[in-house]
Amino acid sequence: MSESSTARTYNQNHVPRAYTSGRRRVSIYVSWSYPAEAGRNTAELDNRFSTMTEVRRVNWPAYEEPRWSDPLQFQQGIAGSLELFFWGWAPFQQFVQETTGHPVPVYQRIDQAGFRTVLDERVLADTDTLLVFGLDHMVTGQDAEPGEIEALRHFLTREGTCLVLGPHHDVGASEDLAVRDAEYHHHGDPLVPRQQRFARYVRGLMHGLGVPVENRYGLRPAVREAKKIAPLSVSRDLDAKGWLDGVSNFNFHMHLPHYAVTSEGPEVVHVLGRQPVDPSRPPHPFTEAGNTEFNMFLWMPPAGERAGDVLLADSTIFSSLFGGDESLRAFWKNIASVK
Repeated sequence: MSESSTARTYNQNHVPRAYTSGRRRVSIYVSWSYPAEAGRNTAELDNRFSTMTEVRRVNWPAYEEPRWSDPLQFQQGIAGSLELFFWGWAPFQQFVQETTGHPVPVYQRIDQAGFRTVLDERVLADTDTLLVFGLDHMVTGQDAEPGEIEALRHFLTREGTCLVLGPHHDVGASEDLAVRDAEYHHHGDPLVPRQQRFARYVRGLMHGLGVPVENRYGLRPAVREAKKIAPLSVSRDLDAKGWLDGVSNFNFHMHLPHYAVTSEGPEVVHVLGRQPVDPSRPPHPFTEAGNTEFNMFLWMPPAGERAGDVLLADSTIFSSLFGGDESLRAFWKNIASVK
């Protein structure tokens, strides 16, 4: 079988999209190795996704229709829960395609069939906005290669480009088991183990690109009613491009990362959206330190040779698995149509 000249998307080879003025070409890159995640030993307690059977048990009866529960129709192991991600991203893909006129390809670092796709010109040449979802468990060893970092650096020299980095949560980083247990009881999701550390790949990208941000913890956001997430604290005076125009809130998820800014200069990274923490939850090291909000949406404006924007936003914001409303769709539209 000859090597394709285009990158492989979900079970097909990508058909490059022609540039159209005013219509952004959006692409998604999932940093996991699908086989490494699906093949994790289910006897291991930590650092793996749930099986579909576990998802069904915890969320019963939400997934008891045959389309989800029948093993002849849907995989019941870890692979089944991975497929839920693709189901959840589909509405975002459809929304963006309707907004821009361009389809939204989903690339995987290593897909179901073992095809490996690195971030290079096959992915970047016809992309204006790239979303990198950091959903690789750190134990699977997905490291960003120097060539990929250089390719992204070159991508960001193009006027009008945007890189959205979404490192997922980092639960249980402490060696102290009591601290891990406190984190677990704070977020309260029985499907998340005492240690679940994500985004080795995106961490490597951030280090290589000089993005002074770290993903930390998995914090329980405050809610208003029936799991509707509390409004963001928005720094609208810093939002010169209108990323959060018409946006009051994202969607509820039980454990969201805090994007800690590690640089001293406030002009490097603008924290545009902070999410209140649920004060009714058991204590967490983050809240015990006096914090009541965590950084949820960040923007690095163009600087120096970098003509493109860099955003930090968790992948859950782009998934319908965790709900959504007009505020969330306004955010999707801003991402798809920013000038």
